[in-house]
Amino acid sequence: MALILNSSLIIFLTVSLLFSLPRANAASSQFSISVLNVTEALHQAHQILSFKPKTFQPFSSSSSSFSLQLHPRDSLFKAHHKDYRSLVLTRLARDSARVTHIRSKLSHVSKTELRPQGQSPPVTSGVLYGSGEYFTRIGVGQPSQTFYVGLDTGNDLSWVQCRPCLDCYKQFDPIFDPSMSSSYVPVTCESDQCHQLNNSSCFNNQCQYDIVYGDGSFTKGSLVTETMSLGNIGTVNQIAMGCGHDNHGSFVAAAGILGLGGGPLSFTSQIKATSFSYCLVDLDTDKTSTLEFNSPLPRHSVTTRLLKNPNSNTLYYVEITGMSVGGIPLPIPESVFEMDASGRGGIIVDSGTVITRLLNPAYEALRDAFVALTKHLPRAKGFTPLETCYDLPSPPRVIPSVSFEMRGGSWRLAEEACLIRVDTNGTLCFAFAPSNYPLSIIGNFQQQGSRVSFDLANSVVGFSHP
Repeated sequence: MALILNSSLIIFLTVSLLFSLPRANAASSQFSISVLNVTEALHQAHQILSFKPKTFQPFSSSSSSFSLQLHPRDSLFKAHHKDYRSLVLTRLARDSARVTHIRSKLSHVSKTELRPQGQSPPVTSGVLYGSGEYFTRIGVGQPSQTFYVGLDTGNDLSWVQCRPCLDCYKQFDPIFDPSMSSSYVPVTCESDQCHQLNNSSCFNNQCQYDIVYGDGSFTKGSLVTETMSLGNIGTVNQIAMGCGHDNHGSFVAAAGILGLGGGPLSFTSQIKATSFSYCLVDLDTDKTSTLEFNSPLPRHSVTTRLLKNPNSNTLYYVEITGMSVGGIPLPIPESVFEMDASGRGGIIVDSGTVITRLLNPAYEALRDAFVALTKHLPRAKGFTPLETCYDLPSPPRVIPSVSFEMRGGSWRLAEEACLIRVDTNGTLCFAFAPSNYPLSIIGNFQQQGSRVSFDLANSVVGFSHP
């Protein structure tokens, strides 16, 4: 569905935007705008290629709540890219594989269909699913062996690479050695935990897991229970997790993932967390943020319902009623964001996807409205999947705000969460992509600058600005 705007309205909004440019003052505009600091964006793009790995800092806790530090992937692991554009293209390739993985979970694609036929050597292109764009640090075993793992709200099972290795990729920390842990216990094939796996098998009465990602990379190994250490808050015993002995693909230096999905085997479910939340920083910064558990919803959060999909208890579906640009609601039917009785459709919040995917009617309405209100900005050539790009010099630029509408209010995206930089020459692209598949995904780029809080006890998700 293409967006049709009254021509006089477009002229009015565009003139209002242009008159606001010298002042760069949102309060003086006739509609909702954001001020984008292009200078800071380009500075971060230059700096990301020279970051040195950061040292680990302790976790923090208070009463039953606790928090872990989150680091952007490229602030921890040295980026080996010839320039910033190649780094962005690698991220987008990982992003595409991530979306394929999520779709395959909902489509019940078999392991055989996903795994490349006749492929024996490890894939090392560096553009595979990977283990997320944000990492935290945990300890596994007694005594504790510490690792970086990826934050993942789109999968349940946490796992790390384990010795002995049939096939293990290179990771930042030494690979976990179960023989050095007194708390390592294999899970039997008859256990409820084994039956809760989507793909399981049995070997010597020990439960085996097999996770295949959308690009054909995979991890296989034993389902075990282990002690997990969370910095200075102490330990959590008997956490079911994967011990991966055969890990095929490039997971980019992390030992594995911390599964935060909604299923029974997720870390959040096993520790009976009432809530968890995160605040994601820019992917190109060396700043840290936090992943918090059992903390109350921040005041002034815009809330909406978490919805249940009958086909998947892992993904976090949310109730969205519409979108707006510059404070003006877009003519998008609510049905575009709704999930039907069979579980098709709907919109999820995902920590691993970067670029937000919207069904074509929503995407076209959003893109057309944004383009109509940014005619004063010089355009640049786009590319798949970022078709709308701008050539922006260093001074701050005023752009229309973008918001998701919910029954609990309007979640206005941070000003940096609309245009993504793709090179160091000042090219920024509209950070949304169309989707023909019946699922919309709110990616982590749009979540940057907001605290996203999952109130699991009340089936509510909240969005707030720090």
